[in-house]
Amino acid sequence: MEVTDKQKIGEKLLPILAFTLVFSIMNASMFNVVMPVISKEFGITASQVSWLITGYMIVFAVGSVTYGKLADKYRLKDLLTFGLIIFALGSIVGLLASEYWMIVLGRVLQASGAAVIPATAMIVPVRYFSPEKRGRALGTVAAGLALGTALAPIVAGIVTSFINWRFLFLISVIPLIALPFFRKYLDNDRGKAQKIDYLGGILLGGSVALLLMSISVGSWFIALGGAVTLVLFIVRIRTATEPFIQPKLFSNKKYTFSLIMTFLATSLSFSMPFVTPQFLAGLNQLSPAIIGFVMFPAAITSALMGRRGGRLADEKGNSFLVYLAISLSFTCFILLSVFVGLSPYLIVFLLIFGNIGQTFMQIAMSNTISRTLAKEQIGVGMGLMSLLNFISGAMTTSIIGKMLDLKQTAVHFNPFAIHNGAYLYSNIFFSLAILAAIIVGLYYLLFRPSRDKAALQTKLEKTKSSSTTA
Repeated sequence: MEVTDKQKIGEKLLPILAFTLVFSIMNASMFNVVMPVISKEFGITASQVSWLITGYMIVFAVGSVTYGKLADKYRLKDLLTFGLIIFALGSIVGLLASEYWMIVLGRVLQASGAAVIPATAMIVPVRYFSPEKRGRALGTVAAGLALGTALAPIVAGIVTSFINWRFLFLISVIPLIALPFFRKYLDNDRGKAQKIDYLGGILLGGSVALLLMSISVGSWFIALGGAVTLVLFIVRIRTATEPFIQPKLFSNKKYTFSLIMTFLATSLSFSMPFVTPQFLAGLNQLSPAIIGFVMFPAAITSALMGRRGGRLADEKGNSFLVYLAISLSFTCFILLSVFVGLSPYLIVFLLIFGNIGQTFMQIAMSNTISRTLAKEQIGVGMGLMSLLNFISGAMTTSIIGKMLDLKQTAVHFNPFAIHNGAYLYSNIFFSLAILAAIIVGLYYLLFRPSRDKAALQTKLEKTKSSSTTA
């Protein structure tokens, strides 16, 4: 298939993919808004109810890299068929659940199917678009993610206020509408068939689950079990003939450093939508519906800015977009640390900085990582990026959930915090602002802007030379 033909098909796939991503992200994040309601209904703590997110992320993380590997053996359209059906099945289980553990089971089933969607979202732009056009494609993907984030709190609030939060599970059946279109437009390409190292996948999933559980329950014994399982996984991938993850992938220093940066940046992205409903309910006494409307403007703004972020990455380089993204995130967190607990109208404005920053950062790092991979490494390489993203998200929600269990603190990180009863939330946001500053410092050391600028200048000179010759 010619490059131009593939790009035409890619243009048709992008809106379908964005539509599916909207519901995937809605499913992942809309339960953030109703967690205080679920916690009260079942009489459980903030760290316990966080497993609705953490459990989902664990399976989502391992599933995303697994689907990435399976894409080298099976047709992507067939994987999507399987995944979307399991996604819908988990939704039915969650809808009919009568106990909290059954709700978590429904979420886990949802995640095991929905994990095919982020894997597809990473593979399609790389497979169907050339590097110089990839930023715009990733911008469309980011717009779908941001739109899902925007709609999640609104939908969750409305459904919870007028019906019941359990009906949120039904929304996740809607992506089945996109299945016929995926089967029509996706090609039959497969990578080099490889044997799947299921033992390696089980060890990886087990180590992630145990380490996150140790954070949630505060058990060093479980943490030790997770560490042992992680060591066994490392031994496995170094000794297996066809390991779950090829160790040689990490010999690519640019790829490895990009993963580290993405892991840290993702912790910022997952923290704000998790903490915001908690403090709006606890400090401002807002209902789920009102919380949704408070979070909506920032999320929809970032969705509208997604394609603009992609163009900035193509035109000015990824370094420019990274610095802009981190600057916006830092501004959001430091101001929230000062003003958390005050007027929701002010919070609406501050959230805009953070949401746009998160969207831009995702585009920049996805673009950076995709360019460091060889064609035969794209499936597992991008899948591994998704895995680490959701591990980071799960760790973040587990740690913050544990911090929120404290209810209050006498320690004041930010002396300028205004609301007397909001010091715990102020400390969380101040810590996230410091993390944002650390990330930008690391990025400067690892990916100096001059390199990105030099690469862009070389590209412009080649384009100018070609035009002159013509």
